Amino acid sequence: MLTAIAHVPSAPVLVPELATGAAPELQDLVAAVRQAAAELPARWFAVGVGPADTVIGPGTVGTFGGYGSDVRVALSAAAVGDPKPLPLCVLVAAWVRTQFAPSAAAEAWVYAHDHTKEAALARGRALRAEVDAISEPVGVLVVADGANTLTAAAPGGYDPTSAAVQAALDDALAAGDAEALTRVPDAVVGRVAYQVLAGLLGASPWQARELYRGAPYGVGYAVGAWRPR
Repeated sequence: MLTAIAHVPSAPVLVPELATGAAPELQDLVAAVRQAAAELPARWFAVGVGPADTVIGPGTVGTFGGYGSDVRVALSAAAVGDPKPLPLCVLVAAWVRTQFAPSAAAEAWVYAHDHTKEAALARGRALRAEVDAISEPVGVLVVADGANTLTAAAPGGYDPTSAAVQAALDDALAAGDAEALTRVPDAVVGRVAYQVLAGLLGASPWQARELYRGAPYGVGYAVGAWRPR
């Protein structure tokens, strides 16, 4: 039974050990992520984008060692063993759980970044069927970035048209507008994750609450929490 949705950026700078001197300017973002995590029940499905479709179970441990610091994270408190190579979205989901919801358990569903809109929507509908088959409360955590071309120093370079793209995405998320999410363009790094979310939502009415919107380092970051109407 789907009872809550949250969305956060797929941003390693959330991790203080990786943000170093930038940590103070990210305090509002991290506080919003903490607040979003608190909206979810004890069982999560984490949704993100990676090189290929895969499902990663709650017994998984990961590390941010590839990003500069061996910060260990896990998808559940019961996870043990050596860390496995994980897509960034899964590492971030595991970090959010480890830091802000240590009693929760998450299963990560990663979707290939090159899916068409139709394929992403279909996968979202399939995930909703999985969630609806569970009698206990379930939350979905979407881990995805917006446009990464918002300033000259952005990782993707500067594209002057991306500000409007990011604004449209932010507005859709703030309004809980599933139909608008189906139209997210390729300029959005997490396009597929947001379209999976749209497929998962279907025609269900949700009340969305925006907790953060901004573009530090030229990348669009949005945080929000959604509840059924």
